[in-house]
Amino acid sequence: MTSHPQPPPSLALYGPDFAADPHGHYRRLREHGALAPVRIAPDVEAMLVTDYQAAVDLLRDTHTFSKDPRTWQATVPADSPVLPVLGHRPTALFSDGPEHTRYRDAINDTLALIEPHILRAEVARVAQQLIGEFAATGSGDLIAQYARLLPLHVFVTWFGVDPEDGERIVDGVGGMMNSAQGAAAAYADLVDVVTRLVADRRARPRRDLTSYFLAHPARLDNDETVRQITLLMSAGHDPATNLIGNAILHMLTDGRYAGSLHRGAMTAHEAINEVLWRDPPIANLAAHYPRHDTEFHGVRLRAGQLVLVSFGAANTQSAPATSDTVVRSGGSAHLAWSAGPHRCPAKQPALLIAMTAIEQLTSQLCDAELAVPVGELLWRPGPFHRALVHLPVRFTPLDTTASTGPDRGRAGEPAVPIGS
Repeated sequence: MTSHPQPPPSLALYGPDFAADPHGHYRRLREHGALAPVRIAPDVEAMLVTDYQAAVDLLRDTHTFSKDPRTWQATVPADSPVLPVLGHRPTALFSDGPEHTRYRDAINDTLALIEPHILRAEVARVAQQLIGEFAATGSGDLIAQYARLLPLHVFVTWFGVDPEDGERIVDGVGGMMNSAQGAAAAYADLVDVVTRLVADRRARPRRDLTSYFLAHPARLDNDETVRQITLLMSAGHDPATNLIGNAILHMLTDGRYAGSLHRGAMTAHEAINEVLWRDPPIANLAAHYPRHDTEFHGVRLRAGQLVLVSFGAANTQSAPATSDTVVRSGGSAHLAWSAGPHRCPAKQPALLIAMTAIEQLTSQLCDAELAVPVGELLWRPGPFHRALVHLPVRFTPLDTTASTGPDRGRAGEPAVPIGS
């Protein structure tokens, strides 16, 4: 009788052990080849692509793989904590072909209304206000007091969200990404906020992105509009927060950036590029499902089986050896923005937000340093993101008595105009 090798045991991509050392997990997974079995929640198995070339091939192969999760979803408990992220909804992320094109066109055209120079000015304005709220104390948590709040303001402003609902957006996105108990409730609350917003703009359009979604030639119904907006919020707020936090941490702990806070040679642009290569804010996602039984990079896959891409593992396998190489290449070959037809549509606004946020912070808190040993920092558990819980720093207090900070704008009214 011919014996077949037993598949390796699956490795858990959730919990404190994974959060503390994801790259150790990725090294062990690579020992099994281009793909390896993992658990992303109790009793939820997936195949994880850790090889760079295999990841590129998967992301571009629309013939073999589908983005529709419904066959797989039928095999998962209805209360699984990963369904708020992976469960089917009528959005560009979970569709193929003409349906995907229709949703994607609405997203692309709506995001095109964000004028870069206006966005940069608005991010700088809010960054200065947020820094001013803790600069006089000589210490702060750059996640809770800065990186978490800055992208939130962008969503409140551009989508016309009532500022009173802002924290519900953050809690909803963060809760669903954690993929733990309460994830479904967090996502449901996010949907509730956006559902009420969409219903209001259907009746009373304004100059905001929500109203433009509703007026787009794709003729999205209310639920489709809600789902595209919640997709943008979940794919935008948490990753932007993580990118800002991870890049600031990189600058605070890598000796090559020691002069950067004092206007040295290493810049926010370089820090962001290096983080996108080595610690991307979305570490494992890009769910795909084989349309039929197939073999992919030497691994047998079943029709409808969940296959995820590890951007963190694939990038580090292929990362340039030196920072100079990253800078010269512009970081363009990394997969942090995904690839193929489902690549991130908001790359440029996200980069602009992160770059501006870091430049504003380092120009004002130029002697900031970690307030705790780096080994004591906590990372949020969950299979999908690379996200700090907190980032405590200390610095020379600033005199903020002369600065009152700008007005945030009235509830429900964009503080800046959208493009035409």
